[in-house]
Amino acid sequence: MSATPAPRAVRFAGVVTVVQAVAGLTFVAALLVRAAQADMGSVGSLTRGSTYGEAGYFGLISLGVLAAGVGLLRSKHWARTPVLLLQLLLLGVAWFAMGPSDSPLMAFVFAVPAVFVLWCLFNRAGREWWMSSRTAPDSNNG
Repeated sequence: MSATPAPRAVRFAGVVTVVQAVAGLTFVAALLVRAAQADMGSVGSLTRGSTYGEAGYFGLISLGVLAAGVGLLRSKHWARTPVLLLQLLLLGVAWFAMGPSDSPLMAFVFAVPAVFVLWCLFNRAGREWWMSSRTAPDSNNG
């Protein structure tokens, strides 16, 4: 199957997703620096081990997000679904930040890129690119 190049909107979605992954990896680096300090501060009952565990968890997630973002940049159809799911999860985070957390600025920071990526993947060009990867099993194309 020949790979059709992704339209510009899908590549923009890939760029935003890669930026989100870099932000996640930056958070992981901050967690690792914090865990390596002698005094971890007064955060409650967090231990050094749990902070390393949190860094590992977010590191794996961020690397997966990075892979999906690079996949969109390289016109890989498989990357669309993980990116869509990530953006829907980020909209949930934005909803929580707006409501129970009462942090409208953080809600804005999470919601705007998520809505932009969803728009890029669901606009006409993004849908046509996605549908070009699908052929009916009984078609004469293969």
